[in-house]
Amino acid sequence: MYSRIKKNSQFNLLFSKGKKAFSPALILLYLPNKITEVGICVSKKHGNAVQRNRIKRLIRAALMQNVKDLKSTYSMVFIAKQADEYSLQNFLKSLHFLLKKEGLL
Repeated sequence: MYSRIKKNSQFNLLFSKGKKAFSPALILLYLPNKITEVGICVSKKHGNAVQRNRIKRLIRAALMQNVKDLKSTYSMVFIAKQADEYSLQNFLKSLHFLLKKEGLL
């Protein structure tokens, strides 16, 4: 399980000092930490609040399937990229690709 990043200072730390990784659907910013923390960013370019919340739910669902396989604990922020279609399958592929590519899995 993981805790959520809620404070602006935590987001700013990851945006300024975090390592970055890119995939077709997501951007990952991460730093090693004592506990696993996750934040999700979806900009207003993705649509209204209903659409943004759906994207966040899909990313959280994909994350729940992969978080148990992490090698260590990290603070992570996932940023959704714009796409024509948002699906759980796309986010699962992108999330697994990012975590594998960066050696977090």
